[in-house]
Amino acid sequence: MDKKIVAETIITCHANADFDAIASMVAAKKLYPEGVLIFPGSQEKNIKDFFLESTSYLYNFKHANDVDIEKVKKVILVDTKQYSRVPHIHKILKNKNISIHIYDHHPDTEDDLSADKIIYKKWGSTTTIIIDILKKQNMDITPDEATLLGLGIYEDTGSFTFNSTTEHDFLAAAWLKSKGMDLNVIAEFINRDFTSSQIEILNTLIKNSFTKNINSIDITITYISLDEYLGDFAFIVHKFMEIENLKVVFAIARMNDRIHLVARSRIPEVNVGKVCSYFGGGGHTYAASASIKDRTLNQVKEELLAILFSIINSELKVKKLMTSPAIVIENRKNLRQAAELMTKLGLKAIPVVNEKNECIGILEHQIAEKAILHGLGELNLEDYMQKDISCVDKETSLYTVIDIILRQRQRLVPVVDKNKEVVGVFTRTDLINFLVQEPLKLPENLLNNHPKEKNIQRLLKEKLDKKSLELVMLAGKVAKQLNFQVYLVGGVVRDLLLNVPVKDLDFVVEGDGIAFAQHFAQIIGGRVRSHKKFKTAVIILNNEQKIDVATARLEYYEYPAALPIVELSSLKMDLFRRDFTINTLAIHLNPENFGKLIDFFGGQRDLKEKTIRVIHSLSFVEDPTRILRAIRFEQRFNFRIGKQTEKLIKSALKIKIFDKLSGTRILHELKLIFQEEKVVQCLKRLKELEILTAIHPKLDLNLKNIKIIEEIEKVLHWYTLLYLKEKVRKDILYLLALLSDLNYEDCKLVINRLKLSKKETRVFFEIREKSKNSYINIIRSREKFLKLSEIYFLLEDIPLEGIIYLLAILKDEKIRENISLYISQYRKLKLFISGKDLINLGLKPGPKFNFIFQKIKKAFLEGKAKDRESQLKLAKEIIATWK
Repeated sequence: MDKKIVAETIITCHANADFDAIASMVAAKKLYPEGVLIFPGSQEKNIKDFFLESTSYLYNFKHANDVDIEKVKKVILVDTKQYSRVPHIHKILKNKNISIHIYDHHPDTEDDLSADKIIYKKWGSTTTIIIDILKKQNMDITPDEATLLGLGIYEDTGSFTFNSTTEHDFLAAAWLKSKGMDLNVIAEFINRDFTSSQIEILNTLIKNSFTKNINSIDITITYISLDEYLGDFAFIVHKFMEIENLKVVFAIARMNDRIHLVARSRIPEVNVGKVCSYFGGGGHTYAASASIKDRTLNQVKEELLAILFSIINSELKVKKLMTSPAIVIENRKNLRQAAELMTKLGLKAIPVVNEKNECIGILEHQIAEKAILHGLGELNLEDYMQKDISCVDKETSLYTVIDIILRQRQRLVPVVDKNKEVVGVFTRTDLINFLVQEPLKLPENLLNNHPKEKNIQRLLKEKLDKKSLELVMLAGKVAKQLNFQVYLVGGVVRDLLLNVPVKDLDFVVEGDGIAFAQHFAQIIGGRVRSHKKFKTAVIILNNEQKIDVATARLEYYEYPAALPIVELSSLKMDLFRRDFTINTLAIHLNPENFGKLIDFFGGQRDLKEKTIRVIHSLSFVEDPTRILRAIRFEQRFNFRIGKQTEKLIKSALKIKIFDKLSGTRILHELKLIFQEEKVVQCLKRLKELEILTAIHPKLDLNLKNIKIIEEIEKVLHWYTLLYLKEKVRKDILYLLALLSDLNYEDCKLVINRLKLSKKETRVFFEIREKSKNSYINIIRSREKFLKLSEIYFLLEDIPLEGIIYLLAILKDEKIRENISLYISQYRKLKLFISGKDLINLGLKPGPKFNFIFQKIKKAFLEGKAKDRESQLKLAKEIIATWK
């Protein structure tokens, strides 16, 4: 492995480096001579040629991967302030106490980094800004450096033709000329001739271009699809603008798996930097770009039109389209009152205000009605309203509001004044009414509220084992034959995207799930176990692998915490019934759409943001076990339960929702938690949210049993490494620890609440009693149990769970060592002699057999009678004493 470069200071720029960015870095090196120049890894081709073929050796550029990240203490960032535009140094920016100095001429954005020093000037190039400092500090530069810095200024000012050019840029160029700037070199790069392939691309751009007149401004948009990345694309776009004498141009190019947007403007009315920022890019008023993932060329084109229409058409503000005055409801009202008001006025949602008349949320009619059906009509509406909402002011552009309604799926957008008082609303109905009049002004991908889709066929082939991949591909073919649609859904999709090993497969069928399962099982040689009431089936393969098959269905609950009633429905409704957004992802398996990932509810976003979020606000009321599941997933994946979802948990606990849930279902979820790697963290979170005491008042977590559980986790890890066949009942073990502080009667109350079976209850109390007595014996007679043989006879009647529990609660290391030896070597101790040998010695079967075997075992554990001969001899001696 190559040795990393140790550098306390690095100098770098944005990922889409141009001449201005590179020139600024070289100029900044004069101010920070100790700094190492870090190349961002992407650049226009002409810059690459310039450096690799001419003068790169002069500047000693490195890549971020070459640097020892932990040693970097200062970052000098030029030609950008945006965090999203410097992915190559994201790891470095995480260093503690990192110092950041920024030199930039681009306007501020919400994505800007905080810095210890920011030099920002609205000049034509960043190079000009740094040259101004070099001049004031009387620093000298070489002719080669002057030429490179000149390239930066000439490119970013359009050879001093852009309106963004200032007198400072002219003065900087004059200073560079005095330092030996070679204008012939600059002309070679700025005004170089086209190659044949570039001419072909330019012709395609001209052919595909079209012009839209928005608010009396002509906007030219063009597009092209390329098989490979083209570094010269910005240069060609600039020439296209010159040849066609355009005021504003946006060029969209598909290159490999990304869409590249290059924008140029000659007029201040169209700020291309602002437009590109909507796509995660950046720049300034007259030149900007963006690199876009997960969208098609047509989607970008349509969205670009919508953004331009909204930004440039300054008259199209929400104040002209909103419904005013707005009808609101106070947060002190209950759900029944809210439902009655919305029914009376025909509203599908209503803003909720506090005593100051400030908007604090939205309540949907559907949620209020469902709550009433569950008998929750008298509850305060605030607990079930949507709290994480977006509000806008009257001057907000239409595009922003449309994005909230269609992308964020917020049914209603409150329009508020500076005091947060609601002055109007913009609803889906308002949007539809507007679109009837202006149907062409918005992009199709916004108007069609389809789920977010992308194809992950390659991921399926990489992450699934050969057998599973064959099964999912075959499932798609079988579904097609039956005229069904089949999808891979739920946890398996989530785990694929999280790069977690996939176990069992889970299918949803739009059609007859049981019929599909029976047909599929015949082909692959499995057996089917079906559940007609729920329209589900399980296919069990010869290797005992299971495939769950469900019919796409809608579930509704007759009362809180009930089991669901099932009706046929579409895939979307089937996914809507699931617990969390991260479990609502589906992959289409039919051959014509194989690998298409479908996301109706923002599951991909929540996976990326590591958030556990429910789909609707009555989720925990309908199925309280989801509360326990939320904790389990949160800790397993190191996610965080969303704020609104956590508030809904607390609201459900407030109405004592667990009182309506059977102990059997609670126990099932607790057993799943006990199988997790982070049991302690799960239990701590359950205590933090007061879920344990909601299950039963006596069920709690304290410092003592936390310590026991932590020790159990360590012992279980050690036991796993022994690779012994005997399995540990983790549920019994963790319940022993969790209830260790309770007396018998209180413990019995909790066990009864959890509905352990008669056998489980008997086993639990047997282990509890035996481990407790053994612990007392060890504490009272420590010296005795320092002998391995005494430990053996003390533990031989205790189930494995009780022994592991003892090992966790004992502190004496010598005793723990003996118990460890007992578990690892002597628990299944077999002697070299048997009952047949004792019969041959003239002894009749009976209690004496056990007595002799115990004596021999004791001798064996004390280092005697280690072979068959010595064990037979000892048996004879014992028998002789009886004679």
